[in-house]
Parts: sequence; structure tokens; C-alpha cells
Amino acid sequence: MTEMPTRALADLLGLHPALGTAWRAGWEAGLFLRDERPIDLTIDTKSTPTDVVSAMDRGAEQIIVETILERFPEDGFLGEEGGERPSGSGRRWIVDPLDATVNYLYGMPLWGVSIALEDTDGTALGVVVLPALDQAYVAVRGHGAWRVERGIATALTGSSCETLSQALVVTGFGYSAERRVRQAEVVTRIIGDVRDIRRTGCAVIDFCWLAEGRADGYYEYGLNPWDHAAASLVCREAGVVVTGLDGGDDLDPAFVAAAPAIIDQLRALLVASGALDMP
Repeated sequence: MTEMPTRALADLLGLHPALGTAWRAGWEAGLFLRDERPIDLTIDTKSTPTDVVSAMDRGAEQIIVETILERFPEDGFLGEEGGERPSGSGRRWIVDPLDATVNYLYGMPLWGVSIALEDTDGTALGVVVLPALDQAYVAVRGHGAWRVERGIATALTGSSCETLSQALVVTGFGYSAERRVRQAEVVTRIIGDVRDIRRTGCAVIDFCWLAEGRADGYYEYGLNPWDHAAASLVCREAGVVVTGLDGGDDLDPAFVAAAPAIIDQLRALLVASGALDMP
């Protein structure tokens, strides 16, 4: 196996003027979530009883927003908990303070903090922090994608899978019971055409693991911009193709990401299996 290039964290953070701030905001929020998690969380509900959002979630977003605004007071925000803040600079941060709240609630380590910066040319940078795993993923447009662990950044290159039947594919399910049933039906239709299916329950982990070749393809229906803004850039900068399931650039309502050699086959299989036909 070819050894991937590495670089020091300080060198990596110098690739974009805002990356250091994003890194600090992500880790401060992530350590708050990891280290201050109460035994008994105060739980609110959103659209369904399983869509849980805690006070910790809102507290983490506040940490991120305050940290970034201290450095860039004119920038805008789109966040899961805080809604939209207009931009006076032409730049917007897209923030998910706690992706995979159900995993977090149950004490599973597969959850993350996601921060992306958009400018007039699209997504400029993405930071995904996985505090329970003590890892992070960073991408800077035009400069590649990196996994950071113990202060060392390792360059990422996605899967080189060339055969759909040998592809390990990850996916996620929605909160609505009706949608989950339909998504499970899609899984049963495609599982015989791929190596196997996995589900982590955390979109940012699915993207980042795909970016480092731990999976060969990923698809999902119904993600929001804050779910994929940072992590999809990690995939793209690692050489993974990320596209709408209909073949366009818009990842809403559904997308597919995969090794270049299998992306068209996987997209065709999913469309034929009804992955776009969801309640």
C-alpha cells in the first residue's frame, strides 16, 4: 500500500486565512459536547419523537458562531439550530453543531461537528471534527483533503473501486417512519448488486470515511445543506465524485457519491430502485 503524504497541522491550517478559526471553533464546540455532556440530557423534539435535539446542540452552535464572528464579524451563517444570518462580506458559514444527535444521545461515538465556508466561487473549506474518536477531517478547495490525528495531517485519496458488484455502499435513513420503510425497500433492491451495505447514522462520517476509502459509495435522500456542506468538499477534494442523484449539481433532495469508475452505474441502479421516489 502506498504511504500517503503527511504534513504538520500548523502547515495545513495555513492553506486558507479562515481555516484556523474554523478549526478552533469546531474543536471548542466538539470538546464542549464530549466533555460537558450531562448524564441526563434535556431533550426537545422536532418533527418526530426520534428527531431529538438537546440543549448541548444549541450550546455547541453558539460556541461556533461566537468564535467565528469574533474574527469575521461581517460573515453570514446558515445553521441547523440558529437559522440564517445575512452576510455583509459575501461569505457564509454553514454549520451543523452536532450531526447524528441520536448516536450522541445513546452514547455512540459516531457523531461530529461540521463547519463549511462558502464564498462567491462555492465551498472554500470544510472542517469535520469527530471528538469521540479524537480525529478531524479538513478540506480546502484546490488543496486536497486531509485526516488529522495527533497533530499530523494525512492526505486522503478515495476508493479506486472499479466494479459495482465489489462496492461497499453506505447510506442513511430519514426520521420519518414512512420514509425509512421506503428507504429500506431501496436497500433490498440494490443489495444484491453491490458487495454490501453499511449505515453509521452519521452523514459526516459517511462522507469522510468514503473520502479515505473505507467505503466505495454513499447515497442518501433528504439531507440539509449543513449535513453535507463540509464533508462533501472533503470527498471531492479526495477525488470522489459527488453529484445529485438526478445527475445534476444540486444534492437536494438526493445525492450519490462514489469512486469515479462506478458513479454512473451506482446512480443508475439507485434511480431504477426508486431512491428518488420518497415521501
